[in-house]
Amino acid sequence: MEEERLQKYLANCGIASRRKAEELILNGKVSVNGKVITELGTKVKPGVDKIFYNGKEVREEENYVYILLNKPIGYVTTANDQFKRDTVLDLVKVKERIVPCRKT
Repeated sequence: MEEERLQKYLANCGIASRRKAEELILNGKVSVNGKVITELGTKVKPGVDKIFYNGKEVREEENYVYILLNKPIGYVTTANDQFKRDTVLDLVKVKERIVPCRKT
């Protein structure tokens, strides 16, 4: 299993965006193998290392759901819009975590 940065792993697990995950790490809310991590760039081995956020073990989800959507005009492809515009997540109502992406 390959190593990856802790903040990327947290983002992939749905804990927070990479930037927010960096804040969580700097604030001492994440531990790896029983040791609180406060240094950015720390590498982890998913499936090997025990990673906790606020005392709860973090695990990567393995089930993926793909949704193809013809985005209507006026909607933006993002999870959170700083300008409070309508997003594609407003159109799709499922209980699974959704990560919007767009064709480039």
